[in-house]
Amino acid sequence: MSLPLPTESVARVLHALQEKGLIGAWAVGGAAAVVYHAEPIATADMDVFTHLPQSAGGLVSLSPIYAELNRLGYTPRADAVVIDGIPVQILPAATPLHEEAIREAIEVRAGKEMLRVFTPEHLVAIALQLGRAKDKLRIHHLLESSRTPLDLAKLDGILRRHGLSERWAAFRRDDG
Repeated sequence: MSLPLPTESVARVLHALQEKGLIGAWAVGGAAAVVYHAEPIATADMDVFTHLPQSAGGLVSLSPIYAELNRLGYTPRADAVVIDGIPVQILPAATPLHEEAIREAIEVRAGKEMLRVFTPEHLVAIALQLGRAKDKLRIHHLLESSRTPLDLAKLDGILRRHGLSERWAAFRRDDG
């Protein structure tokens, strides 16, 4: 399956940022990634998780990324940058689970470009880790309408590695 063509522009810009060393490995997460794996759901933006270079003192700054995007003609809006009509949030890989999700992301075609997308199992684990009401709905959505069944053995391994097995059991008991 491929993603709609506007995502081709996003993929092209992300590859350009990576080539300039402004971002490291990256992958699409959040609701935009869910749309690839399951029936469409509403989302206001595309979340891109990435490894960001650290400056002196270990701080991460998005300023060089925003400066380059501005130079390319893309403008910030709230906490995102609009790339050919798509608000894109560039987010640091904040947890080991995000790091793993980026490493194990799958590549999907977006026009002539390749876009990296979190696996559905990682999306479930991240939603479980966050635990907000909308995340629980996202888990149900993936379980009920995923184009291919989730690999429950893979999901179990992810949950165990990231200390989420008890949360999963509680979710299945209370919400499942």
